Amino acid sequence: MKPLRTLLAPLALVLLAVPAWAEKIPLKDLSAYLNSLTTVETQFTQVNADGSIATGKLIIKRPGRVRFEYAPPDKSLVLASSGNVAIFDAKSNQAPEQYPLKRTPLNLILAANVNLGSAKTVVAHTEAKNATQVVAQDPQHPEYGQIALVFTSNPTTLRQWVITDDLGQQTTVILGDLKTGGNYSGSLFNITDEIERRGR
Repeated sequence: MKPLRTLLAPLALVLLAVPAWAEKIPLKDLSAYLNSLTTVETQFTQVNADGSIATGKLIIKRPGRVRFEYAPPDKSLVLASSGNVAIFDAKSNQAPEQYPLKRTPLNLILAANVNLGSAKTVVAHTEAKNATQVVAQDPQHPEYGQIALVFTSNPTTLRQWVITDDLGQQTTVILGDLKTGGNYSGSLFNITDEIERRGR
């Protein structure tokens, strides 16, 4: 199982050429869209810094909770809740690696109130290949890394993110169709419960 920096940290999103008159989506609209995503379920493809590829199911319950279920043969699990991220390696008998969520760029989209317009949060806001890309970081701790979010418009939809960690390594998560508005139990994201269930 890859460490957090490769697990949660690009593969370019391949899209059709954009007309010259296309415009990037404003930051306020992107913030409003992200804040509207209280729950999301989707299939994902992850491309790690070493070129390896994994797939699985992703569930997000904002604020602050996420569940990455990796498909066989991996069967590993990543949970975020209560301000922490835990990586459960299916091949290990050891306790999961844990990190503060605030030290990962993913925290920027899991926050209770996403405000991409706040000072020094967004370091790039561009439009290319029929998509809007926003590169964001924690303005208080840029050393934690960056997250590049890729959106398409009409309607605004999050398509992928690319995380660059504190060592400069990049990991891409490409999202499938987003199912929103679901009802998910908090136990799906509970790190302590998962540790007890696995006996670690």
